[in-house]
Amino acid sequence: MSRPQCPRCSRPIEYCLCALIPQLRSRTRLLILQHPSEVKHALNTARLAALGLSNAELRVGEVFEDLPELLAQPGYQVCLLFPGEDAQSLAQYAEQVGEQPLLLVVPDGTWRKARKLLHCNPLLAALPRVTLAPGLQSRYRLRKAPMSGALSTIEAVVSALDILEAPARFDALLKPFEALIDGQIKAMGEQTYRRNHGDGA
Repeated sequence: MSRPQCPRCSRPIEYCLCALIPQLRSRTRLLILQHPSEVKHALNTARLAALGLSNAELRVGEVFEDLPELLAQPGYQVCLLFPGEDAQSLAQYAEQVGEQPLLLVVPDGTWRKARKLLHCNPLLAALPRVTLAPGLQSRYRLRKAPMSGALSTIEAVVSALDILEAPARFDALLKPFEALIDGQIKAMGEQTYRRNHGDGA
């Protein structure tokens, strides 16, 4: 029998994170497109990001029939946060568009699933691509990063907003994320965590 869940953060009631989720305003609009395989994941950071930002929307699916409408936000310059040969640094791209606010589209899923989202939605693949600065370190202590600089979705969102909305900072978004990870480590036990994810000490 499954445990009762919080209808907002989808965590078991006894581990509800809602008290830690901020409500932050941003000029930048976030559109997070989540692959269905991520919805039931215990560490669903895309949901936390969307809950903590007033100007963010989370959509779940593989094919988004209404993508043209989602991207047609008057006054916004649209770009995709995803690496690629022709990707520009986010800071450089933002400088080029000047005062116009950005609609930042963020695919959420494993790298393979995120690529599938682009493949299934050609309109996404056609967007200008932007990337974060290389060498960023993830606080995601429960997964080994598939490549240097790989971040969880919520970390990528915070890093992007810190660039676009400077001097404003969005670190408060990471509080429920860090509490979630601490809870997972506590549940598995420190020794198990160290053996599987730590330094073995």
